[in-house]
Amino acid sequence: MREHRHLSNVATLAYDPDLCTGCGMCAEVCPHAIFSIEGKKARITDRDLCMECGACAKNCPFGAITVRPGVGCAWAILISEIKGREVPSCG
Repeated sequence: MREHRHLSNVATLAYDPDLCTGCGMCAEVCPHAIFSIEGKKARITDRDLCMECGACAKNCPFGAITVRPGVGCAWAILISEIKGREVPSCG
C-alpha cells in the first residue's frame, strides 16, 4: 500500500515538548502514527503524514499540541483534483 502523504511542509501541526508529560494520548489516537513516545516525551516522526484531523490536539490533556483541523486533507484533495492526480482518502 502506498504511504499516505499530503503536501510537504504544509501541516499546521505544532508541538511544544516543554508542555508534554509523555502520557501517550497523541500516539494512541493519531490515525497515521505521527507520534511516538521516546524518553518520556512525544516525538513527531513524520509531520507530512498529518491529515490535520485534530485528534491529537483534542486528546492532549496538557495543551502540548495544536493543529488547525481539516486544512491539510482538504488542501490535498483540491490540489489532486486540479493537477489530475489520484485523490487521497482522508480516513
